[in-house]
Amino acid sequence: MEKRRFGRTGHHSAVAILGGAAFGKATQAETDAAMERVIGAGVNHIDVAPSYGNAEERLGPWLARERKRFFLGCKTLERTKEGAAAELRRSLERLQVDAFDLYQLHAVNTLDELNKITAPGGALEAVLDAREQELTKYIGITGHGLDAPAIFLEALRLFDFDSVLFPLNFVLYANPIYRANAQALLRECHARDIGTMVIKANCEGPWGERPRVFNTWYEPFDEPAQVQQAINFALSQDVTGVCTSGDLRILPLFLDACEHWMRLSENGQATLLASASNYQPLFS
Repeated sequence: MEKRRFGRTGHHSAVAILGGAAFGKATQAETDAAMERVIGAGVNHIDVAPSYGNAEERLGPWLARERKRFFLGCKTLERTKEGAAAELRRSLERLQVDAFDLYQLHAVNTLDELNKITAPGGALEAVLDAREQELTKYIGITGHGLDAPAIFLEALRLFDFDSVLFPLNFVLYANPIYRANAQALLRECHARDIGTMVIKANCEGPWGERPRVFNTWYEPFDEPAQVQQAINFALSQDVTGVCTSGDLRILPLFLDACEHWMRLSENGQATLLASASNYQPLFS
């Protein structure tokens, strides 16, 4: 699988970044089988969070054995210094590791939340302390929603984050405002050597009233050709990699698409963007 440099960290991450949410409801046996497939595909970067159900406990035995194989990123939803410090240490225990490579302020979806984490006594102070204590090497920020790229541009004015994580897919990119903000963010990250991870690359749209047949909060593409075109589009952008979908049944399709992805030409991207009207945007 292709690897790309994850910004100033210098780590060369496989373009498929393992999304820990897929293990939130998995058994240990299901986790073990999936991890064998992940390692076989050459995945070497994990993104996990304590809010992902049992994911930390399920991945812990693997990281205890295979820590050197993976660049490990974790997150906190806490907004205060005290809360973030406590959550970080709980995650270290559950994941059975001594330190993270990357620790991220998670789901910073509004300017108000950004102000909370960067204010005196905010969560960022706890992560800075953790970096001084060598509990993490790098600091990142993650978010969801239509405002994520614009919020992150402001975040980068306030603090020199090492990575960002935000949604990117061809349906979202058909929104000209979102696309302009996302492209501005990616240009800034490229100029400052900031790692870029994208989520929801394989998103078809919101579930709406349909039954949720996968353990994802959005409806994923589940046909190989559709997954492939979604991954082709996302990886044709200037990003480090795409986080895998939050369901182990989609994981093999996602990994296969990342192993065989092909860059789309400008015309190919334009054709796919023109088809976005056939889908309901996840965010409106």
